[in-house]
Amino acid sequence: MKRLAVYSSLLIFLLPGRLYSQEKLTLSLEGAKTHALEYNKQVKNAALAVELAQKRVNESISAFLPQADLAMDYSNYMGAEMEIRFSEEMPPTVIPFNPTSNLYATVSQMLFSGNFIVGLQMMRIYKDMSGTNYLRTEQNIRDLTIQAYQNALVTDLSIQIIGENLDNTRKILENTRAMVLVGVAEKLDLDQFEVQLSTLENAMKSAERQQELAYNLLRYHLGVPVDTPLELTDPLDYFLDNVDLTDILDQPFDLQSNLDYQVMLSQEKLSERQVSLKKMNFLPTLSSYYTYTSKIMKSDFDISPKNVIGLNLSIPILSSGMRYSQVNQARIQHETTLNNKSLLEEQLLLQERQLRFNLASAYDQYLNRKRNVEVTLRIYDSYQFKYEQGVSSSLDLATANNNYLQAESDYLTSIMTLLNARRELQKLMNKL
Repeated sequence: MKRLAVYSSLLIFLLPGRLYSQEKLTLSLEGAKTHALEYNKQVKNAALAVELAQKRVNESISAFLPQADLAMDYSNYMGAEMEIRFSEEMPPTVIPFNPTSNLYATVSQMLFSGNFIVGLQMMRIYKDMSGTNYLRTEQNIRDLTIQAYQNALVTDLSIQIIGENLDNTRKILENTRAMVLVGVAEKLDLDQFEVQLSTLENAMKSAERQQELAYNLLRYHLGVPVDTPLELTDPLDYFLDNVDLTDILDQPFDLQSNLDYQVMLSQEKLSERQVSLKKMNFLPTLSSYYTYTSKIMKSDFDISPKNVIGLNLSIPILSSGMRYSQVNQARIQHETTLNNKSLLEEQLLLQERQLRFNLASAYDQYLNRKRNVEVTLRIYDSYQFKYEQGVSSSLDLATANNNYLQAESDYLTSIMTLLNARRELQKLMNKL
């Protein structure tokens, strides 16, 4: 009975999660992007990086604000004594070292520090760069989600095409088997279609595995368990019918809107501030402090005051060229960053031209492959009709079917090439 009770408890505990994991998730593309941005762990980590950057800015600001500390000590001199003789005729005066205990309250304030001022500026730039990196992470997740969503739709279409061809081939096979029985067709024709049917069945198994892989990749980007059923509501035609080349190809490319370029601008600012930070090492540092001492236990001979106020001034004088070398190193790094920025500008402009060319070529190829499918399908239908009438051979029909399937395969490839080319250009322009 106890074992049964334990199993029942485990079942009650696990059943809600199991049921939840089996709930179907119905998503449009926009819904998929929203879901991915909410649950994807990379986005969560990027958000934590932004929060961490803000905490570091707060930490840097706090270093320039007043600081207060409490300290307490206790000293026991183990019965030690000190003798003081005020004159040769007088006996020595013995002063015992009694245990002492003090409570210190210290308040300090940084008055000037060049390193702190520049460092705070750098922390704010770092925070802005973290925000840009967060946007870039969001963009990457949207990009990957769009790609996975569209890949899943293409695998669905692939299975649909192969399935329709399988059904048609099975009908032809049955008709041919009947024709062989009555002596109208040869056994060779039947063998031809059996081979073709076997090839299509293997192609179907391969397409189903690709479909499972595509959906698992989409689940990964969505941040859901691998056993979550998915239903995609946006059909593939929706993306193909909305391919507006005029709109995207006529848009000018603004370097400032590219997130990679924005990160590079932040790196340029950081390297510039790094030069200033090294220069600040030549300047003095000034701070003030106030200390109050409460004498909880004091010795008989105590002349230390309770209140002390003062200034600390640190002036760098000689470092044997170390600070000068640090400034030169920072300048070299800044110059390297400027060169990297120039290289990135050239790369982005070249990439923009290449992606526009790729998109235009992909669209032309898509239209061509689409027409090829229509033509090869008409040829296949014609050969099928002729074969049923007995005026065409099984080899002609099989060849026409293979040409049709190859045209469909090329058509699916052109769809992915077109959608990827448009997505990559949109990502470059920060239009995803």
